Amino acid sequence: MQTTYKTGTYAARQSRSMSSESSESSESSESRESPGYTRGPDLAPVRFDTKIAVLLREDLEPWQRLNVTAFLVSGLGPAVPEVVGEPYEDADGVGYLPMFRQPVLVFEGTKETLKAAHGKTLSRALPRALFTADLFTTGNDRDNRAAVRAVPTADLDLVGLAVYGPRNAVDKVMKGARMHH
Repeated sequence: MQTTYKTGTYAARQSRSMSSESSESSESSESRESPGYTRGPDLAPVRFDTKIAVLLREDLEPWQRLNVTAFLVSGLGPAVPEVVGEPYEDADGVGYLPMFRQPVLVFEGTKETLKAAHGKTLSRALPRALFTADLFTTGNDRDNRAAVRAVPTADLDLVGLAVYGPRNAVDKVMKGARMHH
């Protein structure tokens, strides 16, 4: 199945494609796809009613951005199992772990944008994961949890936030952020 997704004006110039099965068509998928759509086996568009988004603070180093993103999304699967698809298998029958069933959109913004997004996420009670600057100095899950627990909500030094929920709610949380590039 061919899955193509795009978001915003940046995506109007580029599309991302994930393929588990090659599918050809006379019209390019880039010209007919819209945000949040996938192509099902019958080639009819299927719109995701939900969105997975990660917001990173813009002043992070590249290695930090990757690390924070990986940590943030790792919490969504166990907490919200419906975001995880079926396991993969290659043509030789070798199995692979399942992944999210939909794209993860990565945004960036200022410290203030991140703080505002965090507040909106809390007020909407959306499933969320956070990463604070303190977590760069810890080396294990126990110390990570203790570092977050030691700081009041209003004083958290956020560097990353992942959120899952209805598209419109997540869009409101990400208002003011821009697609990561």
